[in-house]
Amino acid sequence: MNLFSAADGRWWIAGGYAIELAVGYGFREHGDIDVLLLRDDQLAAQRILPTWEWWCADPPGVLRPWKREEILPSTVHDIWCRPGADAPWRIQVMLDESDGPEWVSRRDSRVRRPVERLGLVSPRGVPYLRPEIQLFYKAKRPRAKDEQDFEEVLPKLGGDERRWLARTIGLVYGDHPWPDRLLDGEPRNGG
Repeated sequence: MNLFSAADGRWWIAGGYAIELAVGYGFREHGDIDVLLLRDDQLAAQRILPTWEWWCADPPGVLRPWKREEILPSTVHDIWCRPGADAPWRIQVMLDESDGPEWVSRRDSRVRRPVERLGLVSPRGVPYLRPEIQLFYKAKRPRAKDEQDFEEVLPKLGGDERRWLARTIGLVYGDHPWPDRLLDGEPRNGG
């Protein structure tokens, strides 16, 4: 996680590690580290990992080498990084959009927030994606590990975060089991 501390752009730990940073302890295994960058800051990944291999999913599901200084098209959201050809993938960089001072979800441009409210910082100074935003991404097709992440972080979410996540899941994904669990005991309007 320290690799990106020298980045000249904004970045956040994402995925399961972001959830663990939010709850304050580790609770499951991880295959790699997910890092979120805004698209405008994408080249920071190349500067931070200059000797690594970078592969982008272009189109999604098909990996190709990411050329040095290449600006990726808006259809590319994932970059896979490893220290060398024989090494496993260690970092997945995810690109998200911004519009001036606003973060814009790559899943649905109606989902927006001020960039300054996109993340939090751990007691050790590690920036990470806010849990309600990470859960929004995990809600698309929740796997067993996503359900585990949801259960672990749910007690840490305040009313505003729960209501935002429930509304956003309903807006983007429609019928879903998480909003009822998020709003259990919460007023159904406001926030």
